[in-house]
Amino acid sequence: MLKTIAVIEGDDAAPEAMRPTVELLQSLNLGLEFQHPQVGEAALAAEGSPFPDAARATIDAADATLFGSTSGLSGAALMYLRWGKQTYANVRPCQHLPGCASPLARPEGIDFVIVRENLEDLYVGCEGPLEDLAPLGLTGRTIRRPVHELGAGKYAIKAITRVGVERVTRFACELARQRRGQLTCATKHNMLRDTDGFFLEVAREVAADYPDVAFDAFIVDDFACRMIREPQRFDVVVMPNLYGDILSDAAGGLLGSLGLAPSACYGDDYAYFEPAHGTAPDIAGQHIINPTATLLSAALMLDYLELPEAGARLREAVRRVYAQGDALTPDQGGRATTEDLCGAVAAAL
Repeated sequence: MLKTIAVIEGDDAAPEAMRPTVELLQSLNLGLEFQHPQVGEAALAAEGSPFPDAARATIDAADATLFGSTSGLSGAALMYLRWGKQTYANVRPCQHLPGCASPLARPEGIDFVIVRENLEDLYVGCEGPLEDLAPLGLTGRTIRRPVHELGAGKYAIKAITRVGVERVTRFACELARQRRGQLTCATKHNMLRDTDGFFLEVAREVAADYPDVAFDAFIVDDFACRMIREPQRFDVVVMPNLYGDILSDAAGGLLGSLGLAPSACYGDDYAYFEPAHGTAPDIAGQHIINPTATLLSAALMLDYLELPEAGARLREAVRRVYAQGDALTPDQGGRATTEDLCGAVAAAL
């Protein structure tokens, strides 16, 4: 059956990685149709909106979206893909590729996945001046006086819901079942007892429904240390939004570059896929952005579209290119262009 993919190339250097990736996917003859909704500055100029109704309709009609990194007006489409489509589970694989420029002395065997709750926590975006809290008379557990009396400043609300924790933990448990059967939860439950403590409590309850999945938990700063010292011990890690955002980027650093870090965001009936490296404005136009994260995000998309053999082939081709080491981009110590690396992956396929 024909699968339709909405492609949003992103900003700055991101399109330089997206275009050869889409060309490679087209060459595989998998029955994929790519559509390019107009968003961002071009859409604003042409239609008066950075995210017009036509772009939303294209995304809604597509089986998935492949999204390049954004730093500008195309972010309106990203907000829709996350909160509008309720893609609550952000999946960030961290797998060592032999031949990559990892800063670790012994990166062999690193293969874990961070599952980040993607919609709640501090990212609900509810912020404001501290004086607005005065009518509530809120007293901090540690400061032992009304919060609004701290002085001029700002607050942010951290929101953790049962439904949010249940669905992301269930997603993580199902993923662990497909992998090595181990789930780790990382929270700051020792200090944030009512929010992170609740996240851990609910995650533990959900994990109890999966007797075939081993469950453990760490305070998030302890986990951060262990992730660096013994990354090979982890399989699937679930955590609240903010910690997942930060530590999944740190996990990319273990591999050697955010240019190696794929990302996928799943909801109950939609998913989108994007590299985690940002738009790299400092190298825009030079055609040296590493396309590996985009290629591996595309492989996750193929899995989602029920084309797992094609996804596995693409991942294996990327591994072969890194093992050979002849067509790597400058961030990996090579001299290849973005197109050179994509061409080497196509040849390996």
